[in-house]
Amino acid sequence: MRTVDLIQRKRNGEELSPEEIRWLVESYTRGEIPDYQMSAFLMAVYFQNMTDHEVGAMVDAMIDSGERIDLSSVSGPKVDKHSTGGVGDKTSLIAGPLAAAAGVKVPMLSGRALGHTGGTLDKLESIPGFRTNLSIEEFREVLDKVGFAVIGQSEKVAPADGKLYALRDATATVESPALIAASIMSKKLAVGLDGLVLDVKVGAGAFMKRQVEARRLAQMMVTIARRKDLRAQALITDMNQPLGRAIGNALEIMEVSQTLLGAGPEDLTQISLELAARMIFLGRITETLDEARDLATRLLVERMGYMKFKEMIAAQGGNPQVLDRFELLPNAPYSYEIVSPRSGYVAAIDAEEIGRASAMLGAGRNTKEDTVDPAVGVFLEVKVGARVEEGNVLCRIHYTNSEGLQEAIDRIEDAFRISTSEPEPRDLILEVVG
Repeated sequence: MRTVDLIQRKRNGEELSPEEIRWLVESYTRGEIPDYQMSAFLMAVYFQNMTDHEVGAMVDAMIDSGERIDLSSVSGPKVDKHSTGGVGDKTSLIAGPLAAAAGVKVPMLSGRALGHTGGTLDKLESIPGFRTNLSIEEFREVLDKVGFAVIGQSEKVAPADGKLYALRDATATVESPALIAASIMSKKLAVGLDGLVLDVKVGAGAFMKRQVEARRLAQMMVTIARRKDLRAQALITDMNQPLGRAIGNALEIMEVSQTLLGAGPEDLTQISLELAARMIFLGRITETLDEARDLATRLLVERMGYMKFKEMIAAQGGNPQVLDRFELLPNAPYSYEIVSPRSGYVAAIDAEEIGRASAMLGAGRNTKEDTVDPAVGVFLEVKVGARVEEGNVLCRIHYTNSEGLQEAIDRIEDAFRISTSEPEPRDLILEVVG
C-alpha cells in the first residue's frame, strides 16, 4: 500500500477497508509514515468524515497497537467516565471519586489538553509529585486499593492514540467526530470495563457546535461500546459558557476541592453528581438511577468523595495537602482584572474564546511538543444571568509573563456580552443517549 493513495481516496470521500485503516495506524505508530502525511490524512477525514465501519476498524487498530489492561484481578464493577472536551470541565475529578466512594472501581485512561479544551492529565500533574505514568501493575494496585486511578496513554497502552492525539492538536483536526470517537473508544476499550458514561459537550466551547452533531457522536460511541458488550450511556451537555468558574490546571484543582467539599459552583456540582450517579447505576451498586442520585448526593454532603480524591492523590505520588492548602499548588505571580464596560446582565460568555485565551497564557498547547504552565488561567467572577454594574469585575486573568497577554485580554473582553435584559436560563443536560 502507498500512503499517498489512501490519502487521495479519503480526500475524495471513498471508504477505506479495515485492512487499509489498520495498515495506516500500524505504520504511523512504527514511525514508517511521517507526520506530514498522517496530518494530510487527518485533514481528509476532517472534511470527508468516516463511516461507522471505518471508525470501528480504527478503534480496533489503535487498541491493538499496544497492550490491553486486564482488570479481572480487581474485584468490583469497573466503570469509567469520559468527556469529549470542554472549557473548565473538571467533572472527571469529582464524579470519579464520588463513584469510587460508592464502591465502583474507576479506571481512567485520560488525555491532555486539546485545542482550546483542558486535559485531565494536565490538571492532575499540576499537583506536586503526582504521577500519571504509572505502570500497568501500579495502575491495578492503586485501583484495587483506592478504587480510583488515572493514567495516560503510554508506549504500552494505546500508543497509536497517543501519537495521533498530539498530532490532531497541532493540525486543527481535533473537531472531527470520527477522530474523537476513535480516540475516546480506543482508550476505553483497551481497559477491561463493565460500564462507561460519556459526557458529550455541545456549544461554543465544545468541539461539536450543534446538538445534531453531538447526538451523532454520542450514538457512534454508544454503538461501538455495545458492540463490545460494554454498558454505556451518553449525556449531551451544554458548553456555551465555561463549566464552573476556574479555567486553568491548578485553578481547576482548587475548584475540584471546593466542589467535593460542597462549596462548588452550581453548574459544576449538578453535572458532576449526575455523572457520578450514572456511573454508580451502570456499576449496579443501586437498582435504580434515582437511588444512585441519592447516594451520590449523600457522599458529597458527607465529604466521602473529597477523602477518596485525597487518597488517590497520595497513592499516585502527589501531595494530598494541596486540597486544603492551595498555596502548595502552582500560583501565578500576576493577575489582571476584566471589568464590565456597562451595567446590565451577563447575556453570554463565549467558552471557546475563554479557552483559547487561557491556552495563549500557557495553559494549553500550540504544538505537540509544548509544555503547559500549570499556574495560569482565568477565574470567572460572574456567570451567565448575573446582574453587573459598570466597572464590576467580570473575571481575573492569572499569568506568569506578558507573552500573549494582550491578545488573551482582547479575546476575553470579546467573550463577554452584556445585555439590558436578563437572559433565559439554559438547561445544562440536554439529552441522554443509550
